[in-house]
Amino acid sequence: MIRRLVDYKKLDHQLAALLIETYPHGYGDDDIIAFRNSNGEHIQAVELRTQDSVYLVKISKSLANFISNFEDIIEKELESKPQPILEEVDASDIEMEVRKEVENEEEPDFD
Repeated sequence: MIRRLVDYKKLDHQLAALLIETYPHGYGDDDIIAFRNSNGEHIQAVELRTQDSVYLVKISKSLANFISNFEDIIEKELESKPQPILEEVDASDIEMEVRKEVENEEEPDFD
């Protein structure tokens, strides 16, 4: 199993959703893992498990805000993306277009 240390800001949407699902009401002292990294810096993280990896998500003040505001953030992000315009098409219209194209096709010249 792979262990990865990651900042919550670098989580993709799927992992961010899993983080929220794992800690829906935030995290407590029992959830925090504390250690020193290779540079001797004191790191605190919470564990997030997938089938093939264990992510240690670094804790910061903004992580707590992220968890509490996750739904609002996702809604705003979805609203800011342009939505495709879907047009309702009648099947008979498509059939007529195909017939016109077939009628206008020229026969190939095999000479």
